[in-house]
Amino acid sequence: MTLTKAAPAVSLTKQGSASGVLRINLNWNARPPGQGGGIFRHRAGSIDLDLGCLYEFTDGSKGVVQALGNAFAAQPYGAREPVIWLDGDDRSGANSAGENLFINLAYTAQIRRVLVFALIYEGVPNWAAADGLVTLYPANGPQVEVRLDEPRDGARICGIAMLEATNGDLSVRREVRYVNGAQDALDRAYGWGMNWRSGRK
Repeated sequence: MTLTKAAPAVSLTKQGSASGVLRINLNWNARPPGQGGGIFRHRAGSIDLDLGCLYEFTDGSKGVVQALGNAFAAQPYGAREPVIWLDGDDRSGANSAGENLFINLAYTAQIRRVLVFALIYEGVPNWAAADGLVTLYPANGPQVEVRLDEPRDGARICGIAMLEATNGDLSVRREVRYVNGAQDALDRAYGWGMNWRSGRK
C-alpha cells in the first residue's frame, strides 16, 4: 500500500495493524550517480540521511527520537520499557537494512501523535538524488510506503508521515513536507512547542 497525495491516509486500526511492534524503515541512495571517480569526490557527493521522529504522549510529555544527541529512545511516564526507539545510525547509507524506528503499539493509548522525519545530516540537500523511501511494517497487515517525492532542493528536513491516535483509532497520514532549517524549524511548522539546543553525534 502506497500513500499518495490523492490517497494520503490509512487507518492501521481498521486494517488490523494496530498491535505488536511497528517498524518504520528509511532507505535511500547515499551515493548519487556521477559523484564517484575518487575518494574526495565520493565523500563530497555522498548523502547521510537520518531517520527520527517528534513525539507527544497523552501525559503531555514530548520530545524527539534521533541519533543526534544520542536520543535513541522515549517512553511515557509509568511505562517500564521504551515505547519508541531507533536501532542505530547508518552514516554511509550502505546498510541494506537502512535505518529503523520502532513503535510499540501496545502503548497506543498513551500516544497522541508521532511525526516521522528524515534529515539530511551531511551532504548537499538534494532529495531527488537521495531518492528516499519510508516503509511502515506492522506486525500484522500490509506494509505502508511513503516515497520522498516532490523534492525541494535546499531544504534539509522533511516531515514524512504523521501517526495519530484519536478515539481508539490509530492512523497514519502522508506528509512529505520539506522544511528549510533543522528540527526546530520542523517543530515550528507543526506547532510542537519544544525548546531546542545544538547537539551532535
